[in-house]
Amino acid sequence: MAIGFVLITTKPGQEERVRNALDNIEHVTDRWMLFGEFDLLARVQADDEFTLTRCIVEEIRPLKGIQDTKTMIGAEL
Repeated sequence: MAIGFVLITTKPGQEERVRNALDNIEHVTDRWMLFGEFDLLARVQADDEFTLTRCIVEEIRPLKGIQDTKTMIGAEL
């Protein structure tokens, strides 16, 4: 299993639009509104890293209303 967290900065006034769009992405298992440097945090979970990174790069980052993202991928040790 692969898990990642995507910190999202939205364009002004686009927080709700992006949050709702995240709800329609299969591998996004949870998302939270944030206050501070970032506007949203999305938890992404997939069976493997390829599917995880593909979801982040092809489905999350291109969402209308996103200004910037920072991604952290967890690893089993």
